[in-house]
Amino acid sequence: MKTVMIRLATIEDIRSFVSAVLSFDFEIDLRSGRYLIDAKSIMGIFSLDLMNPIELIAHTEDTDTLMSKIAPFMVK
Repeated sequence: MKTVMIRLATIEDIRSFVSAVLSFDFEIDLRSGRYLIDAKSIMGIFSLDLMNPIELIAHTEDTDTLMSKIAPFMVK
């Protein structure tokens, strides 16, 4: 399992992010406060507080490809 912080600031960011994570067959979750949603759900993402960074949780050990695809959204 790997966790990173991401920021989705615009509707286009959300669209691009969901498109990127849909290609992976393992579970990817997003946590904002006490809410945990499926990162592949565009409607779920809109239910989160997008004003603050969101924690991404990837349920796999092989995250190199995922990290490269979501790099534009990662909080440094």
